[in-house]
Amino acid sequence: MANLIYLMFTSLDGYVEDRDGNFDWSEPDEEVHTFVNDLARTIGTYLFGRRMYETMVYWETAPTDPDQPQFARDFARDWKEADKIVYSKTMESVSSARTRIERSFELDAVRNLKASANRDLAIEGPELASHAIKAGLVDEIHQIVIPVIVGGGKRFYPDGVHIKLDLVDERRFDSGFVYLRYRTRRN
Repeated sequence: MANLIYLMFTSLDGYVEDRDGNFDWSEPDEEVHTFVNDLARTIGTYLFGRRMYETMVYWETAPTDPDQPQFARDFARDWKEADKIVYSKTMESVSSARTRIERSFELDAVRNLKASANRDLAIEGPELASHAIKAGLVDEIHQIVIPVIVGGGKRFYPDGVHIKLDLVDERRFDSGFVYLRYRTRRN
């Protein structure tokens, strides 16, 4: 059985985007990016909402850019090798390999996917993740905290949820970024 992992970069005050929808303040340096690459290699399937997919599909063609550093090309290679599911009612087609569209986020389908997968799954984007968190499907939360306060925007955690977590790993980076890995407690 695979784990469902929620992994994102956040501001210190818990936002993945600021009030203007920007997240350029979260760009990792080589040390952090290389660390994230190691995390991403364990992922067999990514679950995306439309907006997050449209952001991440950049990695489908990134390795063709000769100006990309090796750590970025490595991430692109691993992202391309993973399966991707995009949950969207409006998207007509996808522009990446190993990708399919699902019209709705069905909790039982995700449970079955977790049960049958031999590699971990990552759920990306706070809106989609909120459904999985509220349903108790998320096994681990990986939060990379950036030393910036943005004062509002799109929150990392959904409102109205109470979950007990166990800290199982942490790491501090020279840039001031901090990685926190939590496992959700099951009742």
